Amino acid sequence: MDVEREGEVVRLFLNRPEKANALNSAMLKELRRALEGLDARVVVLAGRGKTFCGGADITELRALNAETGPAFVTRIHEVCAAIRDLPVPVVGRLHGAVIGAGLEIAAACDLRVAAEGTKFSMPEVKLGIPSVVEAALLPRLMGSGRAAWLVLTGEPIDARRALEWGLVEEVSPDAEKLVQTLLKASPQALRVQKRLLQLWDEAPLATSVAASIAAFGRTTISSTDGGLGN
Repeated sequence: MDVEREGEVVRLFLNRPEKANALNSAMLKELRRALEGLDARVVVLAGRGKTFCGGADITELRALNAETGPAFVTRIHEVCAAIRDLPVPVVGRLHGAVIGAGLEIAAACDLRVAAEGTKFSMPEVKLGIPSVVEAALLPRLMGSGRAAWLVLTGEPIDARRALEWGLVEEVSPDAEKLVQTLLKASPQALRVQKRLLQLWDEAPLATSVAASIAAFGRTTISSTDGGLGN
């Protein structure tokens, strides 16, 4: 893992380019440690080399059995949970290929920006295993039919199709414009909004609305010079 700090922005880079940033247990543990307790206003997660992430390390996957398999996928889940547990926005800066466990990690980010030509796939069924853990986020991002297409066919889609399907929010060579937009917002409001977004995903509507009203009551308007539209 590479960690770069620029002011209030922290950029984390998967750094195993000779293996397409494939995720093995050591790399997953390192990424989880880097994420926990991170102090920043915005976090960007990216990859070194030609691709964001080629998925789980195939050598380690082939060595898994009924006893070791659950522990390995749990490590992937723990990384995704650490991303979602960060109280600040996490932007996935995606390029090259975003495959399998790499796509699950991208799905755990709050926002995703993909370079033109990026390929996305969930090929686990072609390897004889199901897509698991944070693949469960895909129907919430894309809708159940499109998520089913990805995990049942194992076929890739490109960045433009990913944008059309709601898997990414922007197609751009980098995420800097989005990062600068996030930095203009109130840090407190962003933290509250991230918590609410996660609640809206998981809770019944009435619970979500009640929690939103309570959260609004605990915040204050930072500027009163003419309204939200100005």
